[in-house]
Amino acid sequence: MEMTSLMDVMFLVLVFFIYCIFDMTVHKGAKVDLPNAAGADEKGERIVVTILPDDSLQFNGQPMSKSDIVERVAELNRVHMDFPVLISGDRRASLGTGIELLAELKAAGVARASFQVSGKGPAK
Repeated sequence: MEMTSLMDVMFLVLVFFIYCIFDMTVHKGAKVDLPNAAGADEKGERIVVTILPDDSLQFNGQPMSKSDIVERVAELNRVHMDFPVLISGDRRASLGTGIELLAELKAAGVARASFQVSGKGPAK
């Protein structure tokens, strides 16, 4: 019996599953209706701050106040866990909440904070 072709098929299946595992991303926030805009694709470990339509905030899926979020992120930066912060705001949330959060994060020394967008480009 010829085993070479079977080994080739098993190798390709293994490579396929390894590739799929590395390409998976974990979204830690709540599902929100993101604004349409072109943006870069963030991969890897990150902190997700979600702004819900009623302007309440979540830190990696857990409800939290703005000051607690800024304190927690600054603490992670102090212990050299410099993860990028992704602000995922619903399009119905007020712009002021997102800008205030971004400003407080920058003031706390967070260098890598950005807004998450749908990546579809501007709505026409």
